[in-house]
Amino acid sequence: MINEAELVKMIKDAKDTDKERKFKQTLEMYVILKDIDVKKGFAMNETIQLPKKLSKPTTVCVMAGGDMGLKAKSANADRVVSGDELNTLAANKREARKFINNYDFFLADTQLMTTVGKVLGQLLGPRGKMPIPVPFNAPIESFLDRFRSSIRVKVKNSLSMSCKIGDESMDDGDLAANAHAVLNAIEKKLPSGDKNIRRIIVKTSMGKPVKQVQQARK
Repeated sequence: MINEAELVKMIKDAKDTDKERKFKQTLEMYVILKDIDVKKGFAMNETIQLPKKLSKPTTVCVMAGGDMGLKAKSANADRVVSGDELNTLAANKREARKFINNYDFFLADTQLMTTVGKVLGQLLGPRGKMPIPVPFNAPIESFLDRFRSSIRVKVKNSLSMSCKIGDESMDDGDLAANAHAVLNAIEKKLPSGDKNIRRIIVKTSMGKPVKQVQQARK
């Protein structure tokens, strides 16, 4: 497996080879797979908590009412949606799709999971965004903190995957730690571990790709 020192160099090269932009670019990692037959149903939809916090946290919507809803609002969830609001969304598919696309993760009071599945399941399921159930007495603040520093990695009908590991304002070492954590999680889900990884690529959102040096792998 590629080590963090190699990842740091790739990240540094990705930053150095790109010209200065008027906005903060994300750092993206691409993983090209091999020796996997995706036609036989291999798929991956993993939520991975990054060790180094993102300067721009992922967006989290909480589906809850009552005490959990109030606590979620106090913890500055990106949005809190009650059961009544869910039913309203169900009546307008266009607005429901727009709503779903606005958030990276969804958390839901276990008491609302049946309602969520009924009114939005057909839209959330195919996008791999079904809510994570939260027991009514669980600390919603801890759940929010966890998912704000998490990313989702998906593989379906393709031998490649991509994800963000941070942005160009972050320290190269922190970005490498995030990339390493993602690779560790991916390897555990692959049939032959790192032997199923053909190549790793790092780039800024508008920059040129920096490919892993093949000789580095054994």
